[in-house]
Amino acid sequence: MNYLAHLHLGGQLPAQLLGSLYGDFVKGPLQGQFSPQIESAIALHRSIDRFTDSHPQVGEALSRFTLTRRRYAGIVLDVFFDHCLARDWALYADQPLERFTCDVYRVLAAEPALPGRLAQIAPYMAADDWLGSYREFAVMEQVLRGISRRLTRPQELDHAMQELQALYEPLSEDFRVFYPQLQMFAAQHSGSLGRLAPALAPHRSA
Repeated sequence: MNYLAHLHLGGQLPAQLLGSLYGDFVKGPLQGQFSPQIESAIALHRSIDRFTDSHPQVGEALSRFTLTRRRYAGIVLDVFFDHCLARDWALYADQPLERFTCDVYRVLAAEPALPGRLAQIAPYMAADDWLGSYREFAVMEQVLRGISRRLTRPQELDHAMQELQALYEPLSEDFRVFYPQLQMFAAQHSGSLGRLAPALAPHRSA
């Protein structure tokens, strides 16, 4: 999963929001370099990634790609699922997306020691509202272009937007089936089932 989903699933306390993002920027064993709350959120981030990578519905979604190799299709799918979450935010969350993203940006701005590359991109994330912009499908092209610049084989994403356009509906359905299950997993893993329960009712999605 990508930034927005991890932030949504990881808890709303400042330390949880930070750890949910740190999971993409902190590698290796956790040895007390961060607070217990942040390290717990990083561990949840990693568990969410393992659950996602091994889930049959995600495997089915990845099998739909024919022009993008599976290794890179996973990156594309992560970004697209963030688009689905932002687009249908009201089905999965109790507060407006704008309020949620403002809270995230405020927490990032207040933290003086963000790790690694996150310290570099956090100001741009807030200034350009990266998280909120995911609800616009056209933004996916810009996001994927930015990701491709960091790959050793950027040409592997040349057809990604074309595939997303062709697969928009089936991949959206994959998300609708998968995400409530991921919410339940995250809630059980973090011991916060009560906090996430209002967003777990599958019948709310059409």
